[in-house]
Amino acid sequence: MTAPNTADGLVIQGFTPPLALADFRLIAFDMDSTLINIECIDEIADAAGRKAEVAAITEAAMRGEITDFKDSLRRRVALLAGVPATALQDVLDQRLRLNPGAETLLRTCREAGLKTLLVSGGFTFFADRVRERLQIDRARSNVLEVVDGHLTGRLVDQPWGDICDGEEKKRTLLALCAEHGFEPRQAIAVGDGANDLPMMGAAGLSVAYHAKPKVRAQAMVAINVGGLDRLLEVVQPR
Repeated sequence: MTAPNTADGLVIQGFTPPLALADFRLIAFDMDSTLINIECIDEIADAAGRKAEVAAITEAAMRGEITDFKDSLRRRVALLAGVPATALQDVLDQRLRLNPGAETLLRTCREAGLKTLLVSGGFTFFADRVRERLQIDRARSNVLEVVDGHLTGRLVDQPWGDICDGEEKKRTLLALCAEHGFEPRQAIAVGDGANDLPMMGAAGLSVAYHAKPKVRAQAMVAINVGGLDRLLEVVQPR
């Protein structure tokens, strides 16, 4: 592996740029703190007065200090019990913003013919809306249970399983590659937390966006300054 190359907040290791975007067929993104500016669960918890408690668990999980993501998510979701479901819309309207460069990067990837995937340990309420806004082909995330207009503190099982964790992100990426006849080396995976490492390790190009140290250290590209579209300095459209 080549030594890391650092230039203006862009760290590259393991290959010599530029690469051609046309050589890739799929790009997969984490959502919270990658495509968007917040951790949605932390902001929902704010409505229950439990943001600090939930955020501390989120931070530890993203740094990789809590290795059982499913358990950490269940613990955090349990703390949301009783929160009005209207809090989700409030977070969407008042706090959620796309990260800089997201629209440019997704548009360029679509124009180059790449399939696009959103895989999130967050929630469908937000993932479905982000997917629609960015015209992403496929999304997978978790469903919060709502009864009588309030969160129950539980998640709803889905046909593919219970929780979208790091292994499910990897499995979804590989399944989409297989569905379309792509090799995993033709995939790009973009994330910021420890639960993104399985899919990043399976892809041909791994990208860390303003990520935790453990993730930056393992990624082939680390964008530490600037927007998501800085990836286009490394993987260039023709």
